[in-house]
Amino acid sequence: MQAVVLAAGEGTRIRPLSRTQAKPMLPVGDGPLVERTMASAVDAGADELVLVVGYEGDDVREHFGDSYRGTPVKYAEQTEQRGTAHAVKAAADHLDGPFAVLNGDGYFDPTSVQELFDARPAILSYRADDPTAYGVLDTEDGAVTDVVEKPDDPPGNLVNAGAYVFPEEATGWLDVPETERGEKELTDVLERVIDEFAVTPVEVDEWLDVGHPWELLEANERYVATLDRRVDGDVSDDATLEGDVVVEDGATVKAGTLIEGPALVREGATVGPNAYVRGATLIDEGATVGNAVEVKNSIVGKDSSVAHLSYLGDSVLGRNVNFGAGTVVANLRHDDADVKLTTKGERVSTGRRKFGVVAGDDAATGIDTSLNAGVTLGVGATTTPGETLTRDRW
Repeated sequence: MQAVVLAAGEGTRIRPLSRTQAKPMLPVGDGPLVERTMASAVDAGADELVLVVGYEGDDVREHFGDSYRGTPVKYAEQTEQRGTAHAVKAAADHLDGPFAVLNGDGYFDPTSVQELFDARPAILSYRADDPTAYGVLDTEDGAVTDVVEKPDDPPGNLVNAGAYVFPEEATGWLDVPETERGEKELTDVLERVIDEFAVTPVEVDEWLDVGHPWELLEANERYVATLDRRVDGDVSDDATLEGDVVVEDGATVKAGTLIEGPALVREGATVGPNAYVRGATLIDEGATVGNAVEVKNSIVGKDSSVAHLSYLGDSVLGRNVNFGAGTVVANLRHDDADVKLTTKGERVSTGRRKFGVVAGDDAATGIDTSLNAGVTLGVGATTTPGETLTRDRW
């Protein structure tokens, strides 16, 4: 069965991380976000992947080429952001027979994706504590009877998790009416399928919709926690690795360093000397965590540097970020309330008691900079030596 992976979103809620690279290519563990969806589809038995790309789509093509883990990969381009049905229609020329559709920014339990494929036609579902923010599934006798979008009075707490298997006939039903926002949504196609077929709701054990920086951090936490200990790089005899730590070939861990797993140190990265890394941390390719630096539960992006006497906690750094010596990140409010972060111009709760900062590509801090919890540094943003930053700098 073919699997269509939607990877064309602009990722406005996750900016500044998506300002200079496609959102699907943001890192989760040892690969980009979209690869987690692709892996779930291949593990479930997809014999071909069709990636719908748009914003910075060439990044996706260059990374994956025409094959992923032996499975052929084709590409379709969505030139306008006009909804999920519009995105799948862009892939229609590649489709032949029943097909799956999975959001490329979702984090799925692979076992449940296998069940989804087996139960076709089907929709992946999840029990949400607050279903009012989602499309809620109404069911009867084990089949979906309706999808109610963001209801004030939901019929239950089983919500649409953004993965489907459609019958072949659905290929001809993709040209649905536009919403008031000018978008064509896949749920309208699903309603047509519900009228014609018995659609099974397959309940997922683990699901995460990655739309904000803190959700990218959570996806990384979940993925890194699944890794088994593997040490292929150059680790000093005077360094200590505890638990499930992965040090890839070409990575270096210097003397006096303590890494408490789960943690992933990628190819070309350097940690130490005398560094302390803990809490589901990703040190991406070519990154540096240097002398007397503590990193806790964070993503240190490709080629970024936190080289001297600094603390980084519960944070996400993009690519080529440089933290000057003595840069300290706060990750906890004095009132113990959830940390807020700016999303599309508004302060929004992360839902996390501990969260530090987000830094876009090429951001840099001067020495002895202090960054308050919930601060965002935009692409290329800088601070001056000794500066205390309590609000965002774009």
